[in-house]
Amino acid sequence: MSADDRIQELGIKVPLIPKPGGNYVHAVRTGSLLYLSGKGPLDSATGKVGADVSVEQAYEHARTAGLNQLSVMRNELSSLDEVVRVVKVLGMVNATPDFEQQPAVINGCSDLFIEMFAAAGHHARTAVGMGSLPGGITAEIECIVEVA
Repeated sequence: MSADDRIQELGIKVPLIPKPGGNYVHAVRTGSLLYLSGKGPLDSATGKVGADVSVEQAYEHARTAGLNQLSVMRNELSSLDEVVRVVKVLGMVNATPDFEQQPAVINGCSDLFIEMFAAAGHHARTAVGMGSLPGGITAEIECIVEVA
């Protein structure tokens, strides 16, 4: 099944590619690797996880950040079918100092990639807490993808 068919089957709506928030590009391809710049959720997804935002809400925000990454992949490649494997995900959570459930939040993105790419969506991952993120967003996702 093609990735585009999988999107339809899952009822996923991939958003339009967001505009860069600074002096950078969305992705850089070198050889068979595509390095994707960090992407966050919707602008309204702001606040500190562990104080203003629940783990469940932040999970959805990380999923939305993953959807934004799918948008970048689709824009950079002729098709999402060119994704061979999601190699690495770095998930950053805007959280209170005592918050310890970063992995549960970043699962929002990881689960999406596994839904989309099955075994090729399984990846190495780092999930960390941050004192703040740009615009006060709750989560930011950066990833490396192997492409055909």
